[in-house]
Amino acid sequence: MTVKIYNQESEVIGEMELPKEIFGRKWSPVLVHQVLVAQMANRRKVLAHAKGRAEVRGGGRKPWRQKGTGRARHGSIRSPLWKGGGVTFGPTKERNFAKKINKKTKRLALFSVLSKKFEDQEIKVVDEIKLNEAKTRIMAKILGKFFPQKKNAGLVILPKSHNELIRATRNLPFAQITTVSSLNLEDVLKYKYLLFFKNAISLIKEIYKV
Repeated sequence: MTVKIYNQESEVIGEMELPKEIFGRKWSPVLVHQVLVAQMANRRKVLAHAKGRAEVRGGGRKPWRQKGTGRARHGSIRSPLWKGGGVTFGPTKERNFAKKINKKTKRLALFSVLSKKFEDQEIKVVDEIKLNEAKTRIMAKILGKFFPQKKNAGLVILPKSHNELIRATRNLPFAQITTVSSLNLEDVLKYKYLLFFKNAISLIKEIYKV
């Protein structure tokens, strides 16, 4: 399993072997969907919350006596029957959308997507990228040689964090930057092309212990 190595001018300068254990896996859409749904559910924040009658302010006193008024019996003006009262069976912050998924399953799903992208020729390897200045326009010019400048076109994967490259890529709508250790399924699926730094490839086996 070989892939071409490019310089930052998008010129081929060599080839390298990709680890078959990661980039040679069978495509498993069911597994990928399962892990993706779990990741999105675990990131979900519960915002909607409707107050029940016990949470609405006021209503501690009985609005009128139980008998003799000719009106229906009521114990509180914060009953769900009253305007301004509590909500019956409304959404609450106590809801939990988290889904448990084990580490091995997450890893296999990621490898499955990486293998599919290799098969579809959507993975490229660059030797390194050096900037004279940490400017967005300079980074846009370099990455434009690897990705079409469309929204979410490419993900750049570094061996370790690099502040200048991250700052120069931050405002590009067609590209995003991350590290091998932060690589996750959702990011890999979000972007069509993956641009690995050469040193990042050698770290993958070490990080994922395959």
